[in-house]
Amino acid sequence: MGQDRSGIFAGDDPFRLATDWLAEATKSEPEDPNAMAISTVDAEGLPNVRMVLLKDIEVTGGADGAFVFYTNFEGTKGQELAAHPKAAGVLHWKSLRRQLRFRGEVERVDDATADRYFASRSLNSRLGAWASRQSRPLNSRASLMAEVAKVTATKGPNPPRPSHWGGFRIRPVEIEFWADGAFRLHDRFRWTRAIPGQGEWTVERLNP
Repeated sequence: MGQDRSGIFAGDDPFRLATDWLAEATKSEPEDPNAMAISTVDAEGLPNVRMVLLKDIEVTGGADGAFVFYTNFEGTKGQELAAHPKAAGVLHWKSLRRQLRFRGEVERVDDATADRYFASRSLNSRLGAWASRQSRPLNSRASLMAEVAKVTATKGPNPPRPSHWGGFRIRPVEIEFWADGAFRLHDRFRWTRAIPGQGEWTVERLNP
């Protein structure tokens, strides 16, 4: 295990520790404490990064665990993850002066789980998932709103989850917990393992 880990860094399960940090941020961060940047790569290896919302940190009490977000499978990130199922993510909380980074392999969330989450979203968000052809050219906002109106009329007040929309689960091989330190001498602890969901974690303190 890592050296001199205590206080906010203590614990033997990085997913539970990440959950604790997110819970703290939820109390102090003014907007979207679960906002995170997700990085993917295209066919040429050129990276793309964008903000999404972390919707779940799966904590199993063992080596397994994951970070989950939802999106349109036909958008740029969805296509890139289908072709290259690996990703990196970061959450930065200014209110806590902390940062959480991770990277690993990606898999789709099962349909039943995606259905439950989709049903929990607001009606407008569900209709928007049907109406938006994410990442593709759009003539005007008026045409998008016309599509929303069309979907509203055809799908009714309880639209099902579209097949092109669902979740991704990132199973990390690396997680880093970072906290701001005086004179830019930050505290950093990196958890690593060779295979996602398997084996013991190795934890080491990094130079700032």
